[in-house]
Amino acid sequence: MVDRIYKAGIPQLREELDRLKEEFSSLNSRTDWTRLRIEPLLKHAEALEQLLNRPDFAEEYSRLRRGVAMFHSDLVYLRENVRALKKILETEKMRRKSPP
Repeated sequence: MVDRIYKAGIPQLREELDRLKEEFSSLNSRTDWTRLRIEPLLKHAEALEQLLNRPDFAEEYSRLRRGVAMFHSDLVYLRENVRALKKILETEKMRRKSPP
């Protein structure tokens, strides 16, 4: 169960980070959120995704059941960062729309 959620969750979060990267690049923000948070998160997600797709990792599933907390923490970490970045993006968009 965890392996399916993890295998689906990591690529989905990576795609969301890619979308956020594009959206932040169109804004003229004082903080470079792409370099500060999105790129490091993307590297982390991509590394996890590459690991998941390795043939030798498939053999580990039965032994990884004890590591459920670690898998869960990866997903929580990425989800919380994506959620926070979405809030920041909305704030930046609102600031851009409001007159000076």
